[in-house]
Amino acid sequence: NSTITKGKILEIHTSEIKAMPGVVEVFTYENRPSLAWFGMQYSDMDAPPGTPFKPLDDNEIKYNGEPIALVVAESFELARYAASVLKVDYEEEVFETNLESNIDKARAPKMGLATMLKPLPPPDKGDVDVAIKESYATASGYFVHGTEHHNPLELFTTTTIYEGKGKVTIYDKTQGTVNCQLYVGNVFGLHFKDVRVISTYVGGGFGSGLRPQYQLFMSVMAALELKRPVRVTLDREQMFSFGHRPPTIQRTEFGATQEGMLNSIYHEATAETSRFEDYTEVVVNWAPMLYPSPNSRMQYKLLPLDVFSPLDMRAPGGSTGIHAVEATMDELSYKLGIDPLELRILNYAERDESLDRPYSSKELRQCYIQGADKFGWSKRSPEPRSMRNGNKLVGYGMATGIWESM
Repeated sequence: NSTITKGKILEIHTSEIKAMPGVVEVFTYENRPSLAWFGMQYSDMDAPPGTPFKPLDDNEIKYNGEPIALVVAESFELARYAASVLKVDYEEEVFETNLESNIDKARAPKMGLATMLKPLPPPDKGDVDVAIKESYATASGYFVHGTEHHNPLELFTTTTIYEGKGKVTIYDKTQGTVNCQLYVGNVFGLHFKDVRVISTYVGGGFGSGLRPQYQLFMSVMAALELKRPVRVTLDREQMFSFGHRPPTIQRTEFGATQEGMLNSIYHEATAETSRFEDYTEVVVNWAPMLYPSPNSRMQYKLLPLDVFSPLDMRAPGGSTGIHAVEATMDELSYKLGIDPLELRILNYAERDESLDRPYSSKELRQCYIQGADKFGWSKRSPEPRSMRNGNKLVGYGMATGIWESM
């Protein structure tokens, strides 16, 4: 994998590695078999708008950790050792990977098929700026979270069995066997019926196995070229070299009347994406689903950086955005002097304001009531540091979570 973040490969010194007894081949961009030409052929069922990454396609380095060579040997130990001593000469270029220091370059996301599954923010409603000024109480927040990697315990591994005549059987760690089947068929020019993908044990995935990862490409490429079974396993360090939950910066500002009714909701988010794909998440759409307001503005932007494309990870967008919404609601409750649970019940939504339609079913109010009763919420003192259990401080808190049903 590349040890630089951006630049070009000047030379990969493969001759010494190929001379090692037991090394079968070293694949690089210089000797990669002729494969699909068009970028769309490398796309998959979960691909965001843009041009998908093509492993070993050329000598350009797009991100740190990019796969640049595959050593195939008679044993795993030899392949691992040979890869570790492979020498590569680079020409480095200036790169940008920091979200906060480049946030002024953020832009609106590109539209694509994925936008249908991950809708962009709803249109503005009312006049947020005026409503905020007229509010009895306001609360605002600034939220920053960094990159989060899935990193399941089980390493990504693909074993490809060459069956002859353009047929392969693939044993893969994946959450999408059909997705991998279509990807392999399109990239390698195989009939889909001749590509069999088996994933008996997925293990942990958390979203990291939704898209075909590069070890699948490497394994199939080598098996077809060498006409023999090939297994490719990512090591623990390489598990950090593909999709991740993107770092995101959020700003919120809510306003309410003296009675506690929300009259303004503002939520903006800026997230990281790669230079070649526009990965999006539904980060700022949640507040109008939970709390109706006559004035609302939701904004979502992307900042392309020299990183690999982010990837869905456990409630993508929801776990990011709802945290900011609920923290701001708590701040507002203290500004108003209203119990946090009471504030949420006062602003309970019977309709999805973002889509202007009723919920088919919703029992959140009963969850509030039953949860408060079971937890002893009525005994809570809102004053900080006022509740103790012996010599220990005790705090009660609550927050709402929401996720769409499929």
